[in-house]
Amino acid sequence: MASALWQGNWITRTRIITGLVLFTYAFFHFINIGLGLLSPDWMESFQDVRQLITRSFLGGLILYTALILHAGLALWSLARRRTLKMRPGAALQFLLGFLIPLQLLSHLAFTRYSHEIYGVNDEMAYVIVLMWASPEAWQQSALLLAVWIHGCIGLHYWLRLTRWWRQLIPWMAGLAVLIPGFALAGFLTEGRRIHGLFVEGSQRPALMEDFNWPSREVFAELFLTDSRWFTAFLILLGLAAAAHVLNRLLRRRRAVRIRYAFGPEIRAERGLTLLEMSQANGIHHTSLCGGKGRCTTCRVVVDEGAETLPPPAPPEARSLARVKAPANMRLACQIRPQAPLTVTRMFRPDGRKGRAHASQGSEQQLAVLFLDMRGFTARTSGQLPYDVVFLLNRFFDAIVPAITRTGGTVDKYLGDGLLALFEAPTPARSAQAALDAAAAIGTELQDFNARLAADGEPQIRIGIGIHLGQLVLGEIGSAGHAPRTIIGGSVNTASRLEAKTKDLGIELLVSARVLQAAGYAPDRFALQEFQLRGVSRPLAALPVEHAAALPRLLAKEQG
Repeated sequence: MASALWQGNWITRTRIITGLVLFTYAFFHFINIGLGLLSPDWMESFQDVRQLITRSFLGGLILYTALILHAGLALWSLARRRTLKMRPGAALQFLLGFLIPLQLLSHLAFTRYSHEIYGVNDEMAYVIVLMWASPEAWQQSALLLAVWIHGCIGLHYWLRLTRWWRQLIPWMAGLAVLIPGFALAGFLTEGRRIHGLFVEGSQRPALMEDFNWPSREVFAELFLTDSRWFTAFLILLGLAAAAHVLNRLLRRRRAVRIRYAFGPEIRAERGLTLLEMSQANGIHHTSLCGGKGRCTTCRVVVDEGAETLPPPAPPEARSLARVKAPANMRLACQIRPQAPLTVTRMFRPDGRKGRAHASQGSEQQLAVLFLDMRGFTARTSGQLPYDVVFLLNRFFDAIVPAITRTGGTVDKYLGDGLLALFEAPTPARSAQAALDAAAAIGTELQDFNARLAADGEPQIRIGIGIHLGQLVLGEIGSAGHAPRTIIGGSVNTASRLEAKTKDLGIELLVSARVLQAAGYAPDRFALQEFQLRGVSRPLAALPVEHAAALPRLLAKEQG
């Protein structure tokens, strides 16, 4: 297992390194083509400088080694893949990766190969003239886009988990569109110019002599070489595809039988966890934490075959001990069956209508905002219930739109307060939405208080606490009567932060975790540490006297 993991990591690292080498080459190659938009001399000079590196012994060795390794590992990954199912972006990258050689081999045959073997001066003008008045011009333009899109997808998948990359995405997206556009514009401009000279004819002999234009015999040899390379690649691709099919057949023959009590019987390949086997075969199997071993909702009772399983590893054993599991109970996300098993899922759908997937819950890292009105009891003492409700509705009408505009939702109203949740694809976006909502609430409160003052009514003061952490979202209650709610320690923490604002006489406390998730450096702010009731460790948070001033404070500290 460790050997397979090391091998997988080595292959991944090699593909990344070789991909970066090729992407860097493509970047400067496309810039070179784009310079044709500005000046033919600039295009030629840039190519001369570029080829000092790429056509040196060391540069050529690095470039072509990277090309061979990258393509070879792609074929290897095709042969070893368990399935061809993948995300749309990954599928597009995968498809482009295998389409690129179909045009790249022809390009190499008529440029670098013809230069090395037949002494052709394969400068940009020669390459453009060679393919301008033929379908090859369209094919090579498609190759340019395929290479660039393939590289951009790979770069994104490599860097997408880093915080700084998420911040650069808007800029990099613009660059990703600019580079191929610039290259195609240069290709079009220079193509019209140089082809015009050839059609006009007066400079054709001199240009052909400068290019050392290949003879018919040489062209025939180049076409033959191109055909041989193309055939060789198709053979390699066919062998990889055949190996993939054979590998799947062999894995199917080595498949293990799993029978679910009150459910179907499946055959799945060895090496997968029981949870992965269930998911791969469309078997509903509850897993609140997504198979990370942090919850026990995927646990099963092993009715038959328990003796074929290795004993639980310490993390699994601890999880099972917390729920006082019997000896024949295991976590589906931790066991990898090697022999037939009969299992009973502890948590499975009951088949009734109205109990959707949300009834089991889902775990997400999100920001929550807890808000409370100060002095509400004293303010409304002696008022009629109708007046109290009227005031609360006016207050919520003023501030709740500030929450919903930023993508938040009010999870529940708590008398004179509320709990808001900011669901987003990433913790960064959730945290930023919560900060935007707090600032907007502060602004709306100022306007609302101005209207109250105009009516001769006392102003309203609030306290807000914002925190980010792991939450469980699900429907809690009997079937058909289960409202969606959130559970988690982060809710309690946000509530405690809100309560702390009363002691400090401020409107807002933002935990350091929210700032960090939103891309701000916590050490740039005047944070304070608080020992909150019900929270085991001191929590660092940013006090803000007036919530409306939060954007200025963030901008000032980051500047």
